Amino acid sequence: MMDIPLTVTSIMRYGTSLFGDKEVVTCAGPEPARRRSYAQAGVRAARLASALRGIGVDGDQRVGTFMWNNADHLEAYLAVPSMGAVLHTLNIRLSADQVGYIATHAGDYAVIVDESLVPLFAPVLEHAADIKHVIVTGDPARLGDHESALGGPGRAVHSYEELLAAAAPSFAWPAIDERSAAAMCYTSGTTGLPKGVAYSHRSTYLHSMGPCMSNAMALCERDRVLPVVPMFHANAWGLAYAALLAGADLVMPDKFMIPAAITALIETETVTLGAGVPTIWGGMLAHLRAAGGDISSLRLLVCGGSALPESMMRAYKAEFGVTMLHAWGMTELSPLGSVAHPPVGVTAEEEWEYRASQGRLFCTVEGRLTGDNGAVLPSDGKAVGELEVRGPWITGSYYKDPAPEKFHDGWLRTGDVGTLDTGGFIRLTDRAKDVIKSGGEWISSMELENLLMGHPSVAEAAVIGVPDEKWGERPLAAVVPVEGASLTTEELRAFLAERVPKWQVPERWAFIAEVPKTSVGKFSKVRMREAYQRGEYAVIEAR
Repeated sequence: MMDIPLTVTSIMRYGTSLFGDKEVVTCAGPEPARRRSYAQAGVRAARLASALRGIGVDGDQRVGTFMWNNADHLEAYLAVPSMGAVLHTLNIRLSADQVGYIATHAGDYAVIVDESLVPLFAPVLEHAADIKHVIVTGDPARLGDHESALGGPGRAVHSYEELLAAAAPSFAWPAIDERSAAAMCYTSGTTGLPKGVAYSHRSTYLHSMGPCMSNAMALCERDRVLPVVPMFHANAWGLAYAALLAGADLVMPDKFMIPAAITALIETETVTLGAGVPTIWGGMLAHLRAAGGDISSLRLLVCGGSALPESMMRAYKAEFGVTMLHAWGMTELSPLGSVAHPPVGVTAEEEWEYRASQGRLFCTVEGRLTGDNGAVLPSDGKAVGELEVRGPWITGSYYKDPAPEKFHDGWLRTGDVGTLDTGGFIRLTDRAKDVIKSGGEWISSMELENLLMGHPSVAEAAVIGVPDEKWGERPLAAVVPVEGASLTTEELRAFLAERVPKWQVPERWAFIAEVPKTSVGKFSKVRMREAYQRGEYAVIEAR
């Protein structure tokens, strides 16, 4: 067999040539969407590589991006890894000091910044003195407005479009070791400092093939894919590269992320597949119910990042005929780990049990459960333990951080607790740090949250464990009512009592305006615990 390296370069060549007439569409709000063919994106990627070489990117330097999901970001996705450098997507939702720490830890040499994000990025530079070049997208005529904020000793500021215009339209793409780094992404750092995960060309190539498989998302050239999940979050779940391999069009939301804009984009661009966290699709569901909209082009809404309420899946199917696919993964998994397609042979009602799970381990991903002492537990669907995984697109270490506590005999410790059955289906009950231990018994905060969000008057619900004199720890349920709804703790307690053992029903409740979230849209239990400790929640005792 020929030994052809599996690289991002080969993905780029394939997608921009065989599917050169396919397009990447960028939402422009009230203005007409910006359109660029894959062939044009390929030429611009070559110009970008030439321009980066011209400012000193000549090895495996890290080139950061501080950008929305748009065509320019896709060009960086193609150019930076293919020229032998490392793409480092920076999280635009973190604080300036956090981004500065990450950029410095990664060793970012240059950063490409979306013009609309310059006010957010400028304070980062106080914490990232090693960045030598800042490249700003948008109209070159406005570059002067940004130079004073972004420039500094030893740091140059450039216009993205001027660099591309002055660069050669072709680039001699180098031969690349498939095991060298193609991209970097940092974990959200919910506990401790964020950790860097370096994705190799080989792992990226293999992971990109995953969504194209029928047992995952079945991407093909008939699809128009809308990644609402940010491109800075585990490479947009691999969808940008997967779309190039499949010949599917990409529809990018840019900065227009509100439910009305997403709904309009699906309608006008006849999107067939969308991907985002539950809060995105929950918001769109509320908008559709209130204002209407045509999402009939959709065949699949992929949802990950946190547990997907069964009630939301049922609502999309019953009201709009749209199937939701629950997926599970982590930054360390590139991030795809499992997808929740029901197995063949189950009844229509039984399907929902599987769809609400985290799904079946995806091809080449192996999983096992371990107990408190590290012993391997049976995969019988009953034993509860920490999930450990290994596979060809799963990290074996963190960048500049050994973190031995995160690995166990060649397996990654996910920190997720749950069951694993003989068919490879994962049912997570909680994060190890979020599970509630009450009187020696475990209570799943995730289960309580999903059940509460099934109540028609509940928009969001999150549950944390709080100290209790008698039981050690008890659940506190923080609930966001649907706008205009009248809710009582008695009603919610009765609702839960029909669905879980009565001893699991919370006695402590708080009605809040919004559940705090992490930079990638997950519920932030850390911030909730801090708010509770500061006395910011008006806790109602109901027994």
